[in-house]
Amino acid sequence: MGVTKQGRLAVLTNYRENTPETVVGLRSRGSIINGFLVLPPDSPMTAQQYIEELVAGGEGQAAGGFSLACGDVMGPLGIVSNRASAGDEIPWIATGRNQTVGLSNTAFGDRSWPKILEGERLVKEALQKSYAKQESESELIERLLGVLSTDTLPRLHDRATLEEYIPFLSESIFIPAVGDPDEGVDAVVSHGAEAHTLYLKGMYGTQKQTVILVEESGRVKFFERTLYGDDAREIPVGEGDREFEFVVER
Repeated sequence: MGVTKQGRLAVLTNYRENTPETVVGLRSRGSIINGFLVLPPDSPMTAQQYIEELVAGGEGQAAGGFSLACGDVMGPLGIVSNRASAGDEIPWIATGRNQTVGLSNTAFGDRSWPKILEGERLVKEALQKSYAKQESESELIERLLGVLSTDTLPRLHDRATLEEYIPFLSESIFIPAVGDPDEGVDAVVSHGAEAHTLYLKGMYGTQKQTVILVEESGRVKFFERTLYGDDAREIPVGEGDREFEFVVER
C-alpha cells in the first residue's frame, strides 16, 4: 500500500493460489504496485492507462496471485488482478460519495468472505459514529484501528499450523499470530515451491494496520501501526506507530 505526493494511491492484496506453480510468478507483485507509485511526478499516465498496459502486456499474469486497486486519492480507483486479460472490463470503485467497498485476499466482488461484509459494515458504522460525535482526526484513526483489530477467528488446538487455519482466515478482519514460530524465518529466506511449503508451516498474522485519510483540500494523513517485527516478535502497541502528512501537489 502506498500514496504519493502527486496523489497516486495503490493497494495490493495477495491471492493464495492453489499450487506452487501458480504462486511463483515471473514478476514480483511488489513491482506491480511500485510501477504505478514511482511514475515520474510529471508523468501524464493515468491509472486507466497503467492498468490497460499491465493487462495488454501480460505482465500482471506473469506475477503471483494479486488484486491491485490504483488511482488518484481524489478520484476513482480501478481494480485489476493477475487473472485479468485483454478485453476484460475493469471495475472502478470510489466513483462517488459515501461508498464503502471491501477488498481482501480473494477475487474482487467475492461476497462469500465474512470479513469483507463485516469490514464494510463496521467502517460505515465507525464513520457515522465519528461524524455524529464530531470526533477529532486522531479519534477517528483510533476508531478505524478498532475496526482493523476486530478478531473473530475461531481458535483451533494449541499446535495448529497455518495450513489448518487457512480455511478460517476469511472469517476475521484481524488475524492473531498463528502457526509455528520456529519456521517463520526460514519461510522468509526461501524461494519457489520450497517457500510455498514453508509458508504453510510458518507464522502468519496481521503485521501492520494502516489508515489513510484524505481531505477535499488534498491534505493526506497516512498512519501505520506495526504490530510484529520481521522476526515475528510482538511490538507493544504504539511503539511501532508512524505517521506522515502532506498536501497533494497539483
